[in-house]
Amino acid sequence: MIPIVDITIPANAFELGSLLDEIPDIHVELERIVPIYDSIIPLFWVSNGDEDEIVATLQRSPLTESVQSLTDDGKRQLFEVRWTLDADEFVQTLIETRARMLEGESIGEGWEFRLQFHSHDELGDFRDQCSTKDIPVLVRRVYNPHYPHEGNPMSSEQHEALVAAYERGYFDIPRGTTIGELAKTFDISDNAFSQRLRRGLASLVYETMIDQ
Repeated sequence: MIPIVDITIPANAFELGSLLDEIPDIHVELERIVPIYDSIIPLFWVSNGDEDEIVATLQRSPLTESVQSLTDDGKRQLFEVRWTLDADEFVQTLIETRARMLEGESIGEGWEFRLQFHSHDELGDFRDQCSTKDIPVLVRRVYNPHYPHEGNPMSSEQHEALVAAYERGYFDIPRGTTIGELAKTFDISDNAFSQRLRRGLASLVYETMIDQ
């Protein structure tokens, strides 16, 4: 059984917390954190922040090797940072326990993450390491989704997201709307809507295109 856990940590428990300290109105949504042979690379969207100030803040960290802005969607900018392998203890713990980050975003003076582990043993190891390293972790929820062979049925929320995206031209070429605009109508974060849309699409493909 693969456990998923929702946690909250303080801003300063994660390397990108310097952005929250220096730019109070900023909002950060993580796409992924990629460990490679000589670096650790987080990719994340930033809204409500000035590009020069964001870059300058990140470059002040001794862990930062490089920073670049990759693209923007009109409301947010996508940044890539290259950290040394001496990343903060929270990131190291994620890597050592093979945690997969499903979602991650700033919430005022802290961070919320949704993490997936390969087993309950690795989840237990994650919690033990955080305790040993004095990383304050508030566990909000632990649950164990089932992945039966017949696939996951589409939820009503996923159905609504798919219909809204279709009706408003998200799948058109060129697109008639953006993830950000759709998320706003559901009063959720861009990342949360994107996850909902992808899961709904996965269920739709299985139910309509896969031989059962």
